[in-house]
Amino acid sequence: MIAAVVPAKNEEGRIIKVLTNLIKTGVDRVFTVINGSTDNTLFEAEKVRSIFDDKIEIMYFKEALGYDVPKAIGAFRAFKKGANCVIFIDGDMQGKMNDKLKTLIRSILKEKADLSLTRFYPEYIKENRLSLELYYYKKIFNQTINLYNKVLTAIPSHGPHAVSKKFLENVDFSFFAVPPLESVFAVKEGLKVQAPVVMRVEEPGSKPRGFTHAKKMADTIIGDIAEALNFYKGLPKNRIVNSKEYIGYHSERRFDILKQFIS
Repeated sequence: MIAAVVPAKNEEGRIIKVLTNLIKTGVDRVFTVINGSTDNTLFEAEKVRSIFDDKIEIMYFKEALGYDVPKAIGAFRAFKKGANCVIFIDGDMQGKMNDKLKTLIRSILKEKADLSLTRFYPEYIKENRLSLELYYYKKIFNQTINLYNKVLTAIPSHGPHAVSKKFLENVDFSFFAVPPLESVFAVKEGLKVQAPVVMRVEEPGSKPRGFTHAKKMADTIIGDIAEALNFYKGLPKNRIVNSKEYIGYHSERRFDILKQFIS
């Protein structure tokens, strides 16, 4: 079974296109994790389910789960349902990228990769401090865990990615809630990692959210990288880099709900 996990919070006007596009890629089952929505996201997802009843499963949480926790919940559900490949795509990614999603799936099923990532054209990185800072930390991260020569700056935090059944059978599902831990886990377990898809930054079609969100998201990812690197080195997890603690959206992640769901 090829499964897709789609976290969605307040994606009215986008979720129908996202789910429909996924069905067109040949995905067998879509696990839509709707959480904390105050708009018509649930209603629109149910409209798609009414058409593709055997392909759409809606997992609804009244509470907002925070960034990446819905991915972990969806991954666990897909694994329990017998998925051989799980692809992750955010609920606002309505861009035309079906061919590239198929490439990620093919990487898992045909080329026997266990973690398949998306990387973005370096020349499309906006020349501002925030973008360059993120690029720098992603590069250092992959160099440190010996993945840079294979995937350049690709990490699970950015863009669609996919994992194998073998990955799912062995992973701590909380790692999906701090995405760089997925890469570290793959390296530690000797799993095959690829980055067969290259995209422009605007290609996924994500909605613009402004500088405040971008800054907080950057802090989240940098903190995640710090946490993952400490795990790689066998050190206690923390989110401190050069005496600064990078929290971002991390404090909003509902690990308590994730733990309860998995148990």
